[in-house]
Amino acid sequence: MRVSLIQMNSAENKERNLDVAEEMIRKAVGVENPDLVVLPEYFAFLGEGREAVHGNGESFPDGPTYRRFSALAAELGVTLHLGSMVEKAGNGHYNTTLVFGPDGAEIARYRKMHLFDIDVPGGMSYRESDTISRGEEVVTYRVGETTVGCAICYDIRFPELFRALRDKGAEVIVLPAAFTLMTGKDHWEVLARARAIETQTYFLAVGQTGSHAEGRKWCWGHSMAIDPWGHVVAQCSDGEGLTTAVVDPARIAAVRRDVPVAQHHVL
Repeated sequence: MRVSLIQMNSAENKERNLDVAEEMIRKAVGVENPDLVVLPEYFAFLGEGREAVHGNGESFPDGPTYRRFSALAAELGVTLHLGSMVEKAGNGHYNTTLVFGPDGAEIARYRKMHLFDIDVPGGMSYRESDTISRGEEVVTYRVGETTVGCAICYDIRFPELFRALRDKGAEVIVLPAAFTLMTGKDHWEVLARARAIETQTYFLAVGQTGSHAEGRKWCWGHSMAIDPWGHVVAQCSDGEGLTTAVVDPARIAAVRRDVPVAQHHVL
């Protein structure tokens, strides 16, 4: 299975973000011929303020972004893992991953469980729970014969979710993110490689890069694919761009055979 990771610099201009996302998806499919294409967290709108966040949310399946990228998946015949966007549902708003299969049908929907309420080094504060409600379901889907697990950004710090995904059969785990520069420089790769090693999966960590919020907030980027032994096998350069990796089922099987940690859990 070939997987393409798309690194973006989304900001407040939703139309620009969507156009860039489509352009980069088309480029990935045209050049790399992937089975799965992944976008970062908040790919459609990355801004701040309750009114702006909620105002750029959409209901599913009626929203224009849902329809646009469902049609794109069908046109290109590829599975699209839309990092995340704001979902309006009843009185709630969720940070939600959508996945469309190569026929354009929705095959997965994951609402972020762990919300980012943090005062990061350097004085910047983030309060995701001011605008977003928490999800509750552990979600996987299939690409061909491969089981893929869903997580988003801050989830990476909670290994119990990733064990639950492994227990549900995940062989690949996708983590779209908008990881901050201040935490990302020290924690992003360490945590991503740890989750890959613990779960013995291919771990696809797909990030936002650069600044948003009029330059007040910065994302780390460094989108990467990590194999089940913890090796980084593909990584984006600085700025917007993409990288592609190959998921090798034999590699997963060999690592799990040689170090059968799933059979040795006590707790």
